[in-house]
Amino acid sequence: MYSLKDRVVFITGASSGIGRSCARAFALQDAKLLLAARRVDRLEELAAELKDKLQTQVHVFRLDVRDQPAVERAVKALPPEWATIEVLVNNAGLSRGLDKLHEGKLEDWEEMIDTNVKGLLYVSRAVIPAWWSAGGAMSSISGRSPATRSIPAATSIAPPNMPSRPCPSRCASTHGTGVRVSSVDPGLVETEFSLVRYRGDSEKAGKIYQGMTP
Repeated sequence: MYSLKDRVVFITGASSGIGRSCARAFALQDAKLLLAARRVDRLEELAAELKDKLQTQVHVFRLDVRDQPAVERAVKALPPEWATIEVLVNNAGLSRGLDKLHEGKLEDWEEMIDTNVKGLLYVSRAVIPAWWSAGGAMSSISGRSPATRSIPAATSIAPPNMPSRPCPSRCASTHGTGVRVSSVDPGLVETEFSLVRYRGDSEKAGKIYQGMTP
């Protein structure tokens, strides 16, 4: 089994939900955690918890994956001991509303596409070149958001997943480098995803999983 001890694992969207759970799982494997999200206060809280309970080495920073220059600057500015990223968990993502296609809000569509598609590509673009120069690292895990009934949200989620399949573009572009690309496809997971979708409306969010156990 490949050891993750002291390997740098970079997780986007690590402040809550699947990203936060991924951080805890990698911490149990003695990995060094590089955690990014927009809510840095939550990252600091998680870092303190992992350092206290597991003595995990953690480096956190604020990052909005929609901001390409900021993504590039943040990766280039990493301290030397954190610059050798070996695992990338491209987890940051969101959904907005459940409007019918013809009633959808353009600003919601743009936010989803900028985060779920462009954000994933921006982070990959910033991290992958170092893997080439190093001769190939361990893996790139493309975290997939849960299924959605919103057509724009589904459309924004589909493009990142397509390159993560066995042969298409992202795998083809890493062929022969030692870099492995995977797509993790969770089932129904109760996180803050629905709360974000409804912009903090807990009543609407609470109805998403009524009658079922996620």
